[in-house]
Amino acid sequence: MTAPPASDSDAGWHVIRAKPKAEHLAAASLARLAGVTPYCPRIRFEKATRRGRVWFVEALFPGYLFARFDPGESLRAVQSSPQVTGAVHFGSGLPALEPALIESMMAEFPPTAPREVAAGIDPEPGDTVEIVEGALAGWTALVRQVLPGRERVRILLDWLGQTREVEVGFRAVVKREGD
Repeated sequence: MTAPPASDSDAGWHVIRAKPKAEHLAAASLARLAGVTPYCPRIRFEKATRRGRVWFVEALFPGYLFARFDPGESLRAVQSSPQVTGAVHFGSGLPALEPALIESMMAEFPPTAPREVAAGIDPEPGDTVEIVEGALAGWTALVRQVLPGRERVRILLDWLGQTREVEVGFRAVVKREGD
């Protein structure tokens, strides 16, 4: 979400604090202000949950975004925008970022769409997992072997008083937190 670039020579890139999980909404609010260009780099990633794997979109810098504006003309409007909690400052100074830094970030994380990143959530041998799909949902098991070519894992499951080896898909298991 970008507005027309600020044209004033005093305009610079500044760090803006936003309400948690509302960085994209703050950017949309800032885009409606004359002379303000917001930039909120976002990532899209898949995360394992008890419901299975789910796609999430989050700000690259949770709670922060960037905006190009002239503080003398727009600081008050920026700070009072919906979902914005303030501008990052040190004492009475409002530091400006180097434009080259923002440009290189925009090349890596385009402002138009979130960048997809790998989350490293695949189970590994020795991990304790919970089965989240199928008839065994809710059961806990130990990963014995990863079968990546088939996107499956071989797990050890205690069933009817015996340990059984079972193969299930990656998407059917979630790593247990803290294990």
